[in-house]
Amino acid sequence: MGEVRWTKSVGPAEITKVSVGQMDNNVYLIAVGDEVAVVDGGSAEAEFVLDQVGSRKFVAIFQTHNHGDHQQSLKEIVSASGATVYAHPDDPLVVDATAVRDGDTVSVGGVSLQVVHTPGHTPGGVCFLLGDQLFAGDTLFPGGPGNTSKDAKRFAQIMRSLDEKLFVLPGDTNVYPGHGGDTTIGAERPHLDEWRERGW
Repeated sequence: MGEVRWTKSVGPAEITKVSVGQMDNNVYLIAVGDEVAVVDGGSAEAEFVLDQVGSRKFVAIFQTHNHGDHQQSLKEIVSASGATVYAHPDDPLVVDATAVRDGDTVSVGGVSLQVVHTPGHTPGGVCFLLGDQLFAGDTLFPGGPGNTSKDAKRFAQIMRSLDEKLFVLPGDTNVYPGHGGDTTIGAERPHLDEWRERGW
């Protein structure tokens, strides 16, 4: 069963983290006024996610990547809500999506998030940055980068994504991964060379 992990206010936005499915996928609801966008809303348990949106207007799904555990209920949620899906074109989905690329912005209730393309875990993996809140998908976790299946090229790519795209952010930036617990840029950045040396 889905579980609400926490809710916090960030300026005019209210962010709620929920865990769904057998792989402890994190889904994040970003509510501004009566509008709600969801990060990786199709991970699992469509009915639970829709219940969290409630009577508010479900306007968008910000998709970090296209692995199956992150889009297993995407068709059902899009059909029920009519929400527009935003995703990088290098990660085709099971539903139609509006293409976003590095440096683009997406919005909910007049609040904008920056799209940060972070390939490596998947070719079209993206993070979404709302001020000092980073929705990292499977790019960065407490203790290291997302899985690259022992592929040296993909590992080098995700390390570049971390080094050049994420670890340039302020240390107090909160990182919300696609699974498990949260972290900060400052907590993870000192370990980059360690991860590079171990190879995963």
